[in-house]
Amino acid sequence: MIDRRLFLGGLGAAATVPLLGTVGCAPREATADLSASSDAANPGALPVSFTNETGRFSDGEILAYVIGTDLTTGQHSRVSADGVSHPVSLDDNGPDGYTDYSIPFADLAGLTLPYMSGRIYLSLGGPLHIRIVADGNGNPAPQLPAGWVEGSPGFDVLHDTVEFTHNDAGMFCNTSMVDQFSVPIGIRLLGDADQSTGFFRPGGRDAVFQALAADPVFSALVYDDLRVIAPGHALDAGLFPADYFDPYIDRVWSHYASNDLTVTTNAGTFTGRVQGGRFTFDGGVRAFDRPSTRDVLFCDGALAAPNDGISGPVAAILGAALNRSTLLTSANQPTDDPSGFYLDEVTNKYASVFHENTEDGKAYGFAFDDVADFASYIQDHGPERLEVTLTTL
Repeated sequence: MIDRRLFLGGLGAAATVPLLGTVGCAPREATADLSASSDAANPGALPVSFTNETGRFSDGEILAYVIGTDLTTGQHSRVSADGVSHPVSLDDNGPDGYTDYSIPFADLAGLTLPYMSGRIYLSLGGPLHIRIVADGNGNPAPQLPAGWVEGSPGFDVLHDTVEFTHNDAGMFCNTSMVDQFSVPIGIRLLGDADQSTGFFRPGGRDAVFQALAADPVFSALVYDDLRVIAPGHALDAGLFPADYFDPYIDRVWSHYASNDLTVTTNAGTFTGRVQGGRFTFDGGVRAFDRPSTRDVLFCDGALAAPNDGISGPVAAILGAALNRSTLLTSANQPTDDPSGFYLDEVTNKYASVFHENTEDGKAYGFAFDDVADFASYIQDHGPERLEVTLTTL
């Protein structure tokens, strides 16, 4: 399985700066039309349709942006309404310092996706501010919206994303709340199978905002009715306690100083204990230092997962178990019964509320949420069509 952490790796390196990181209407669909000319301009073109079910924004208030890494050329690129990939350029910045890569909703009927790893941004009620900058190698790269940075350009514009990799092996895509959440988006992928994910239960968006706003620790993540930001970003902004997970981590480290933990991956089963303050495993798995709260929320630092097939999967499983607070209830990981997730007083309540309010119980609330297949992720090796639905706000 190609997971989010792997297939978005190229996009994450797009720039040395962060990846800047109402009118009622009846639902209306914009549908891509596969034609010979489209195929010629974009070999492997995958048609995409968009449906507006927001109930608050008219079609004329919705803009789309498709930006990522062109997998044929390796260049940072954007896609125009006709489905053609164009390398980004510093010259794309206008007099105001920003590009205009937007595709109006009415023009999305011709959109197809080339072989690319990137994101579809959807903005409601205003344009996004995307600037082209030079990356660490001097190449032009997009500086994308950072919805978790108050006061950043475009912060006051509702927007959200679909992440994808489309290549000759198929289509791999997901919705994500890893950084922030504003707009509930459902995706349906048709091809060898018919799969959907990301759809919220009726009233689900309101339920997410209300649950977090009512929590004395997580309430700082809520920005009016605009968005909720991930707790890791809130921590970096001084809005979330840097020691939040410490009591749970202390209990885990103490428990496994005298008890075994077994972790099963595709490479086998590994046994570990805390020795000398580090979680040490057999079988060639690297030892893990005691993580900080930030490491847990970002699934990074002491929990960084190298793409090595051995230590990486163990790191991912440990990160998921810490966010879901299952390490003290099961000495065999990963666990796959969601009724046992997020039950401890110290847990990732931000991720939890998304799982509670999606139709299939799946969401990408943190970077390792794909462990045991709980992420809002779908893939198809014979894709024929992607459908994107902006649901009720």
